[in-house]
Amino acid sequence: MNLKRLLPPATAAALLIGASILPPQSSAQADADATAVNALISELTVQQATIVENQSKIEEKLATLAESVRQARIFAARSGGKAGGAR
Repeated sequence: MNLKRLLPPATAAALLIGASILPPQSSAQADADATAVNALISELTVQQATIVENQSKIEEKLATLAESVRQARIFAARSGGKAGGAR
């Protein structure tokens, strides 16, 4: 399963579960907690964007590597070497 699709729903579910477990609080404490939760949500959003960006870079590098291996096998087969055969 793709990590990009899994992170936002998982984060939202975790926040909803956490919010439903907490006991009722005073309005001043609730405001302070809401501010802290908003800061955490912002931080999570930035982290998720970084993860998605890094995942894209990894996929791009993996595709480049796979193409290099494919070309190496072609050249090895043309030169009479074993290309992708049993070891």
